Amino acid sequence: MGSKLYVGGLPYAATESQLTTLFAAHGTVESARVITDKFTGQSRGFGFVEMGSQEEGQAAISALNGTQMDGRALTVNEAKPQEPRTGGGGRGGNDFGSRSRF
Repeated sequence: MGSKLYVGGLPYAATESQLTTLFAAHGTVESARVITDKFTGQSRGFGFVEMGSQEEGQAAISALNGTQMDGRALTVNEAKPQEPRTGGGGRGGNDFGSRSRF
C-alpha cells in the first residue's frame, strides 16, 4: 500500500507537475494534487502526494521536509485521515432554536 503525504508551504504558483517532479526523485509518485480555492482557483499553498510505498514516502519526508521551493520552506509529513465534516450551510443548520424567522 502507498503512502499519502501532506505538503505545506507550497508557493502559490506551484503546479501538480512540479510536485510530481520534486517527489519522483525519491520514488514512484502515484498522484500529486495541489489544493485550490474553489472560487478563485488559486492555490491554497498546500497539497498531497501519494507515493508508491511506505518506504518511498519516508524517504521523501526525510529528504524534502524543511527544504526550499521558490523561497518557501516546505513542510512534508504523513497525511492525516480527513475528519468527517459536521454542520454546514443549508436550511435547519442554525442555532436559533424554535424562533420564527418572521
